Amino acid sequence: MDLTSKQRAQLRGLANDIDTIVHIGKDGVGDNLIKQADDALEARELIKGRVLENSPLSSREGAEELARAVRAEVVQVIGSKFVLYRETHSKPKEKRIKLAR
Repeated sequence: MDLTSKQRAQLRGLANDIDTIVHIGKDGVGDNLIKQADDALEARELIKGRVLENSPLSSREGAEELARAVRAEVVQVIGSKFVLYRETHSKPKEKRIKLAR
């Protein structure tokens, strides 16, 4: 599912208020990180991550690699931080993020 620019803008606004919960470090994108991000996306739909200075990956590379691994969309990458989105199926429809059309 590709996000439109309007949907990306909406998700960027929602991401302003959330804390960074995923950190890509010197080990890159490993199994533990993928499991953590997958669980967080299922619970929250929108997560913010950060690529640490000791990581072998750039911010864009880290965000895209993690997004591919957890089947999510990269919403934005700014500096060392990134935002990922994936619609959840564990929450009732009323509790999910409603994307703009």
